[in-house]
Amino acid sequence: MTTRALIALDVDGTVVLEDGTPSPGVIDAVHAAVAAGHEVTLATGRSWNATQPILELLDITPDYVVSSNGAVVYRRVGDDYERFHTETFDPTTALELLREQLPDAHYMVELEDGTRLFTEEMEHWNVKSGHQVPFAQLSAQHVSRVVVVSADHDESDFARLIEDIGLNQVSYAIGWTAWLDIAPQGVDKGTALKLISEWADFDPAQSVVIGDGRNDLGMFEWSRSHQGTAVAMGQAPDEVRAAASIVTHSVAEGGVAHILHRLFLDAS
Repeated sequence: MTTRALIALDVDGTVVLEDGTPSPGVIDAVHAAVAAGHEVTLATGRSWNATQPILELLDITPDYVVSSNGAVVYRRVGDDYERFHTETFDPTTALELLREQLPDAHYMVELEDGTRLFTEEMEHWNVKSGHQVPFAQLSAQHVSRVVVVSADHDESDFARLIEDIGLNQVSYAIGWTAWLDIAPQGVDKGTALKLISEWADFDPAQSVVIGDGRNDLGMFEWSRSHQGTAVAMGQAPDEVRAAASIVTHSVAEGGVAHILHRLFLDAS
């Protein structure tokens, strides 16, 4: 590809390994893609506080960044980023349905301004700047996301649960360490990237999106529907691999570096 591309990277299981270290070769490959004139950004389920360190790890400053599975988009202003676009919904019904089935789970919501409210501490989630509240207070106002973590349930359990309770009034994604992440209906990484492509005047046909989880299916569909390229990591579930244009190596094998070289660098 010679035209300037919009390259959107998932984070967990794509850019970084489970222990938080970078996938082999990813930093150098991203630097090379940026040096070649392409826009490399992140499209992640993480909140901004957990997304910003990955920008620093990769040493990139894209104009827009997708967090919270597409519910929040940040825009660069000088050397800083501002919360530019946020989608919200009323979480009451979703929380009630989930609580009936998962009474012992840990629950968290993220408010429009980024504040987090949570019922109990949650491993792997930054709640230091949040507030612990009773469960009932989680639905007191509209939120940009709901996160559910249950140590007794894995990814397949969550998938069956969603099907059983018919949670179809919101969008959901299951994280690679088995948490349930719920966003406003019709909102995902793909809807956020659509906005970014319009704001920054990118041709969606020149988009390359790379991820490994079910929360990447939205951006896969968006990119492929515009003749862009969706890349699944090698360790991705069958459903994700089937939705991709290309399957690269696993995150442990440097899948992002491999595909960036294949698409942009080795041919340049």
